[in-house]
Amino acid sequence: MDAALITTVFELPGFRVVKTFGVVRGIIVRSRSIVGTIGAGLQTLIGGNITLLTNLCEKTREDALQQAVEHAQALGANAIIGLRYDATEIMQGVTEVLCYGTAVVVEPV
Repeated sequence: MDAALITTVFELPGFRVVKTFGVVRGIIVRSRSIVGTIGAGLQTLIGGNITLLTNLCEKTREDALQQAVEHAQALGANAIIGLRYDATEIMQGVTEVLCYGTAVVVEPV
């Protein structure tokens, strides 16, 4: 799927929606490792960007997006509109990241 056809808006300029498949999603549940937790704790002593956690968050969002794209492609979609992320802490140190949107087929106008 072309990354330009994955968007947070509900319309793609220059394209029209010709078919809608409904909601697609990718769900990832991740926990911090003991090494990551200790490393992040040390980084907080210095201050600034906590790169260990930033990288974990970015990887988790990327994986959730990839799952949503695969779900959309399995339905026959070539685009996802209205893309959103949501995160919930399930228990201490364990977070669910949900990526969801509407799978559609678009064609150039």
